[in-house]
Amino acid sequence: MNAFIEIHPDIQKALFDHQPVVALESTIISHGMPYPDNVKMALEVEDIIKKEGAVPATIAIIKGKIKVGLTKDEIEYLAQAKDVYKVGKRDFAYVLSQGLTGATTVSGTSLVASMVGTKVFATGGIGGVHRGAELTFDISRDLEELSDLNICVVCAGAKSILDLGLTLEYLETKGVEVIGYQTDELPAFYSRESGYKVNYRLDTPESIARLLYTKWQIKLKGGVVIANPIPEAYSMDHDIIDQAIEEALKEAKEKNITGQLVTPFLLSKIKHLTEGKSLDSNIELVFNNAKLAALISIHFHNMQKHGCAI
Repeated sequence: MNAFIEIHPDIQKALFDHQPVVALESTIISHGMPYPDNVKMALEVEDIIKKEGAVPATIAIIKGKIKVGLTKDEIEYLAQAKDVYKVGKRDFAYVLSQGLTGATTVSGTSLVASMVGTKVFATGGIGGVHRGAELTFDISRDLEELSDLNICVVCAGAKSILDLGLTLEYLETKGVEVIGYQTDELPAFYSRESGYKVNYRLDTPESIARLLYTKWQIKLKGGVVIANPIPEAYSMDHDIIDQAIEEALKEAKEKNITGQLVTPFLLSKIKHLTEGKSLDSNIELVFNNAKLAALISIHFHNMQKHGCAI
């Protein structure tokens, strides 16, 4: 593995010393936000995690090498580079073998985090079952990795461009708990409400860490989704966002935009339709998720250290 993975010295030390490490994806840098907002966001997310007492590990592939932890220069490079691949499980071998650059999706980041032994991961929103999937079979790989890997993903729910009901059904089939942090309702990324209920509600980072510790101690395989609503001050009206999504989906269909190109197109279109408000909301929900992920990671590591769910 050493031929393919390069771990930043700070993260290597943290892993060796059994310190709390929070994994971060990189498609949000390369495909989720424009430059220079993406760089500012990425650096601030890392600072938030550090201030809470955990160690951030942004994951990407730079010129054929998996990087666990990026330098500021590498974040700048990823934010501006052309032809950056979106990397999930299917894409690793190709991108690595050809010496290319790739940004890891939720599924790709989860895989690398599991390789190096990191259990907590902060992102914006997970992928899921796309609208119209009964015809297209367009289902995000994120859901498969969540069912297969022992990973806790802190997010603002599933991306609101998806079919949230079917996404919840799919996660239930795979045995993945969806836990609402201080909420009974699944947040819909830009909005705090979706009309769908989470499986269970937990109100403290410690209680979430206890659930993770218990699940994996009794050898139940698979991940956990922590649905953390966007801060109220930045939440957008669900009906307005849904209208913008419907308009964006219609245009995507007219332009025959499919596969991995759909999500970045829709996010860009929604940003335009909401006059930039969706970008502000996106940034704030990522900050919110990073803070919660750091706190969960700290409590989880304390439980591991003491050998029980304290």
